[in-house]
Formats: sequence, structure tokens, C-alpha cells
Amino acid sequence: MRQILTPRTCRLLDIQGFDSVDVQELASVAPWLRLAFGLCALLGGVGTLLASPTILLVLTLIAALAASSPVHPFDLIYNYGIRHVTGTGPLPKRGVPSRFGCGMGAVLLVVTAWAFSAGHLVVGYALGGVLTFVVLLVSTTDICIPSLIYRSIFGWPRARDAHQS
Repeated sequence: MRQILTPRTCRLLDIQGFDSVDVQELASVAPWLRLAFGLCALLGGVGTLLASPTILLVLTLIAALAASSPVHPFDLIYNYGIRHVTGTGPLPKRGVPSRFGCGMGAVLLVVTAWAFSAGHLVVGYALGGVLTFVVLLVSTTDICIPSLIYRSIFGWPRARDAHQS
């Protein structure tokens, strides 16, 4: 069955750095691009609720790896497992805007972990709450605030032709 992306979803994914990926290829895996962010939101939320510097520092490592590589570590769950069950293709490599967001997340996670370990619970809960909200937003709507920040600084992707989407 042929998958179709709405113009809105296509634009939001282009903002995240998938603007050079063929629309049909992107359409078939678009829902799975949210998996990594959903798992990050889950771990970040649990780490925040438990005020756990350990969980947050483990997530920091994952975010730092995601920032430094075009393949998010959690994409491997899909690429080496789920896609073989669903019969879909591999996820495309993540663009710089998405990786920039993971870098921002890594920095925020370190500060949040420090706040909890230093006994600054209100600061830790506030930072962890913001982080969890931002990651939950991209995992449910494809709206990536760090990618929007990146694009506002470094430029926006060209709009795709109407016949491509």
C-alpha cells in the first residue's frame, strides 16, 4: 500500500533535515522516525520523575551519540528489528537540524542531572519537564523546536514541488 505524507508532515520532516530524502521513501517510514524521540521522552520523563541523575546521564550519552552520528542509537531498534516485521525499509540518515536538537538535549540533560545531584530539585524538575515536553512534542507531532531554532539561524529548506508530495 502506498503511503502519502501530508504537506504539513512533509514540511516538518524537511525542517528536521530530511529534505533530501525522496518523499515516497520518507512516507513509508515517517511514523517510525518518531520512535527514537518517543523512547527519549520516556527515559527523560522517568529520569525526571525519579530525580535520577543516573538515568539522565545514560540518556545524555545516547543524545550525544545521536548528535554525533546520522543514525540515532534508537533507530537501530527499528533498522535491525521492527522493519523486518513490518516489511518497511530502513530509516534515512538524520540531518544536521535533528542532530543539533540531540546536542541541545544532551546539554540540557547534563544540567538537569547536575541539578538533581546538587539537590536543586525545583530546577531539575523544571528543566526535566521542559526537556520531556520538547521531546514528547516531536515524537507526537513532528514539531521539533530545536530544528526550528537551527533553521532560523542557518536557513530553511526549499519547499518541495507539489507533485513530489
